Amino acid sequence: GMVWMVLGGVLFSVMNAISRRLSLQLDDQLVLFLRYLFGLLVILPWVARQGWRSYKPVNMVGQFWRGGVHTLGCVLWFAALPHMPLADTTAIGFTGPIFIMLGAAWFLGEPMRRDRWIAAFIGFAGVMVVVLPKMSGDGGWFNLVMLASSPVFAASFLITKALTRYEKPGVIVLWQALTVTLLSAPMAWFHWQMPTPLQWLAFAATGVLGTVAHYCLTRAFALSDISATQSLRFL
Repeated sequence: GMVWMVLGGVLFSVMNAISRRLSLQLDDQLVLFLRYLFGLLVILPWVARQGWRSYKPVNMVGQFWRGGVHTLGCVLWFAALPHMPLADTTAIGFTGPIFIMLGAAWFLGEPMRRDRWIAAFIGFAGVMVVVLPKMSGDGGWFNLVMLASSPVFAASFLITKALTRYEKPGVIVLWQALTVTLLSAPMAWFHWQMPTPLQWLAFAATGVLGTVAHYCLTRAFALSDISATQSLRFL
């Protein structure tokens, strides 16, 4: 489970760098939609080969709840992304393990060992060192928007962990891509700009990286306590 978590983290880091570059050139809600649309296109060949029935979820309502919560997190994250350095974005993202570990203890009943808390709070202290001096002016506002996305993403990942008890990782990743694409489409429609060929290529890269990264995370959550995986986020 830990290897899957590390691999997912590496892929997300590369994808986030490409996404930020795109968000500086195009509207952030359009970037959100196209990133997940291409993620969906990456999965469809497997769906076509194995048949739709293989990807029919046990809990359809749970898949849409997860998709809705994740879309809200993405809207906040992409709105702040072009206004902040990637290092600050990453540092604020490190508050996520705190929210996930609290939720895992309260809602999933996972045992909370002392070493997990120590690792998480050392990371959280590092976040405060990076973020607190910048909580002023326009940049401070976008820091808060980015920070608001962390508990929302934590809720999404906790729902994912709950779904892994009876859903296959591939099913969860497909329905995440499908629901986020559908829910973000209206926002992209109002902010449509035609990407350049190079930007289309970059979106294809984010689709591959993001889909594989989410699959890695979902495999990690299925194999381990979600709280046990969180200290690896700091890598």
